[in-house]
Amino acid sequence: MHHGPQDDHHDHLPAPVQHRLDRAARNVLVDPAALAAVRERFDTEQAQTLGHYLARAQSPNTLRAYRTDWSHFTAWCLTEHRQSLPAEPVDVAVYLAACAHTRTTTGDWALATSTLERRAAAIAAVHAAQGLDSPTRADVVRTTLRGIRRTRRTRPHRKDPLILTTLEHLLTARPDEGWPGGVARRRDAMLLLTGFAGALRRSELAALRIGDLHLRTHPTGTHPTLTIALGATKTDQEGRRFDQIALPRGRHRHTCCLCAYADWAHILELHHTLGHQGLRHHLEQTPPTPPQTTHRCQDLLTHPPQLPQSAPLLPTVDRHGRIAERPMSGRAVGDLVKRYAARAGLNPDDFGGHSLRAGFATQAALGGAADREIMRQGRWTNPRTVHDYIRTADPLDDNAVTRLGL
Repeated sequence: MHHGPQDDHHDHLPAPVQHRLDRAARNVLVDPAALAAVRERFDTEQAQTLGHYLARAQSPNTLRAYRTDWSHFTAWCLTEHRQSLPAEPVDVAVYLAACAHTRTTTGDWALATSTLERRAAAIAAVHAAQGLDSPTRADVVRTTLRGIRRTRRTRPHRKDPLILTTLEHLLTARPDEGWPGGVARRRDAMLLLTGFAGALRRSELAALRIGDLHLRTHPTGTHPTLTIALGATKTDQEGRRFDQIALPRGRHRHTCCLCAYADWAHILELHHTLGHQGLRHHLEQTPPTPPQTTHRCQDLLTHPPQLPQSAPLLPTVDRHGRIAERPMSGRAVGDLVKRYAARAGLNPDDFGGHSLRAGFATQAALGGAADREIMRQGRWTNPRTVHDYIRTADPLDDNAVTRLGL
């Protein structure tokens, strides 16, 4: 294990933590067999108690992360001959400091600060589920985390926003019409446009079901509006707010969410009624058509999709055009954005699933939308959070320094 020169600079740690780190190994490598045993015990002995309460208090993604974090901490405690439940605050602080000092073979930090904070949250959640006081509330743990943050002092890497012009480049990088690319082409248009216009997180996109989408007509009886009912979300894990996202008719056909839904719903209906081979035959027999400019919004009103309400809106699609019954994962959503960014000639490392949500805030701000309007669609409650999402490429955009007359 490589140790950089900064390993000795831990002046920001409390004295008891420094003392333990000085006389013990700083890495947190644990025996794989011990780690596997701890995970098995978590899934069996504690499934009816600990796992039961955690599963109802956290989202599935958070629960999976907490399970991994808690298993690692427990295995470390076994190695160090410490008690994990209830844990002593100094032991938790030493564990987090040891994690923070662990480096990769290239000398980089092995774990991000956000990962360390999540591990502390996992320890707190397990103690809370057992009715025990959390050791992470102790000053020694809080001071240790604060010292780690001060030592790192690295600016978090944020994904670039997908503003409208960039989004259009990604849409042109989709597979061609026909078989088999036409299936992924239409699903991915639905994903990109809905994630962008709805300011949706990648986990929210992946969780959408057909029954979550509803069509509403304008009072004048002209164009429909697509609304999406969100259940439990990252900031509303109990689903109390029943947030609704409104997607109006787009100005242009190729960037219209309702047209994308009509196109994709047609594919899903063919697959539902004709099966895989029937869908393949249809797409093989349909000649390629030039880019369409006529909206398909009205088709949703005259022929609403007849699909199972519990079916995933964005199922997985393989390279042979097969539509699976399982939905895409949140990670797959992020990988898809990266893949299209690479096809469009962009650096895929600069983009991810969150680029859609950040792109909405940025594009809306560039279009003159007020904070209140952006917060409503993105379900943000704090204007400061919205401002953190607005990432213009030019620092002089919407900047009062240009009005100083210098």
